[in-house]
Order: sequence, then C-alpha cells, then structure tokens
Amino acid sequence: MKAYSEDLRERVIRAVETDRPREDVAARFEVSVPTIERWVRLKCETGGLARRRVPGSAAVKTAGLQAALPERLVGHADATLADHCSWWQGVSGWEVSTATMSRALTRLGWTRKKRR
Repeated sequence: MKAYSEDLRERVIRAVETDRPREDVAARFEVSVPTIERWVRLKCETGGLARRRVPGSAAVKTAGLQAALPERLVGHADATLADHCSWWQGVSGWEVSTATMSRALTRLGWTRKKRR
C-alpha cells in the first residue's frame, strides 16, 4: 500500500486544527480517524508530517545481489531460478529461495525466457 502524500496529510491537519470533528474530516478526506490521530501525534512530536522509515533491519542475504545479477544474466540468460540460487550461494555464502531470486529478477525487469 502506498503512503498518503504529504500534501494530503497537511490538508487533513489544517482541517483538524479548525476544530472540525475528526469523524467529519475522516469522511471528507477518506482516511480513518486513527490515521488522523497518528498524523496529529507525528506533527506534535516532530513538527512535520514526512513519512517515517519502515522499521526493520537491512537485508543481509540479498545485499549486493541486485548489483551482481546483471552481469550473471548476460552470460547465463537461460539459467533456471535454482541455478541462480546455487550461484548466489557460491558467490556470497548465503542461501536464498527461488522466490527471493524471482523477486530480484523482477526488480531488474528481467523476464523468464526459454531457449529455442
């Protein structure tokens, strides 16, 4: 789900600051009351309405995979997902699933091809 724009957040906060009921503001801008309360709290705590970074640690297994894959794909365009996974384990020491490899290939815009 995409985050709400900062412009929308500012308009909602301005509407709340005019002492309109939050339920009316939520209906007008098609957001939930808890979302409005989060934005009000964020404005009080930070003074702004910019999105916060999504919590969680950085991916360790796939660090460098996006950079290494294009070179690999030039030489091994017809390799299977399992072949790519085995190659990545040999290169990095990290085992990744075929689903993870498929997502990495999709991010690069690479489609699966069959040799004719």
